[in-house]
Amino acid sequence: MDNEYWLRSHPVLNVLRARREHPDLPGQRRDGHRIGLAVEGGGMRGVVSAAMLAALEDLGLPFTAFDAIYGTSSGSINCAYYVGGNTWYPLSIYFDDLSTREFVDFRRAFTGNILNLDYVVDSVITKVKPLDTGALIGSAVPLHIAVTNVDERRTESVHDFASDTEVLSALRASMWLPVAIRGTTRFRDFRAVDGGVLTPHPFQLALDDGCTHVLSLSTRPIREPRKRYGASQFVSYRHLEKLQPGLGDGYLAAVRRYRSDRQRLQTRMREPGAAPYVLDLAPLPRMPEVKRHELRLGPLIAGARGGYELMCCAIEGIDPARLRSGGMQAVPRFTFVRREYGSRPHSLPRPGTSARVQAITRTPRESNGSVEVDG
Repeated sequence: MDNEYWLRSHPVLNVLRARREHPDLPGQRRDGHRIGLAVEGGGMRGVVSAAMLAALEDLGLPFTAFDAIYGTSSGSINCAYYVGGNTWYPLSIYFDDLSTREFVDFRRAFTGNILNLDYVVDSVITKVKPLDTGALIGSAVPLHIAVTNVDERRTESVHDFASDTEVLSALRASMWLPVAIRGTTRFRDFRAVDGGVLTPHPFQLALDDGCTHVLSLSTRPIREPRKRYGASQFVSYRHLEKLQPGLGDGYLAAVRRYRSDRQRLQTRMREPGAAPYVLDLAPLPRMPEVKRHELRLGPLIAGARGGYELMCCAIEGIDPARLRSGGMQAVPRFTFVRREYGSRPHSLPRPGTSARVQAITRTPRESNGSVEVDG
């Protein structure tokens, strides 16, 4: 049965389910499709898309199910960990490492940067929960990181990384949020800021790159787009104009364009239209919205739970209305991790399914109104 948000038989879902049942590798595709994964940023809202990616992996769709991956801002970080595998583990970054004043502190607004990217890049993703940058460089599925070229006032879709240092530099540039961080950073030979300035959502990068099907992950809830600019957008406009004349104008134009894009994407959830196909999955209207600079553990856990549930419903063809009744839900579970500082984690073995945040797996069967999991 279809639901009010997306078609159970949406072309994007159909091709992903087919690849799950008959997995192959990039360069050996038999279906003739080019499937892209596009992940929106949004600061701490990234916990939502991180949970969606964890669900994809748990449901038998690792990064090799896609032909190319596109991310911006915190979405780039999530995608980078997705390529490295064990996506459930870096999801905890939002709970354990970023929900701290060491990362976000508005008291630094007049004395320094509100966001501390040195802490994120040089400590968290390098040492505390190390990112496998080598996996990105050698991956057969390229990760395209959106970076705004300040000097040329355009979005660069960077994917041909020459070194570990360049990967980290691209991630830093893609997260360099104007206003929250002063000035610009440097990437290669140009000044750079957050990739979302001119490309609010990277799904368009996937279409421009020739993808026939795009799974788009959004962190903003499904809703009617705003018709007016907010105060923060005017502040960003003035900041960007000071960095480079015309960049603020480009930013406001991108905001307007994304408003119409979002309406179109929401329509295409139930009316896919002609190829190329895009399915945009976003938190449902009833789900709590995670704020960009959220530090409270409760809303972060709720956002992750909603993202995980949403992906499970989409891939398994379950009506999300079941979530409202409590008949289906993601239930957080603890797992104990043992690792040396700066090394990849090793969790204690768990019988049955490998999911770390459990909802349903590939073959759920209903019994007496509950869901049993085939492990």
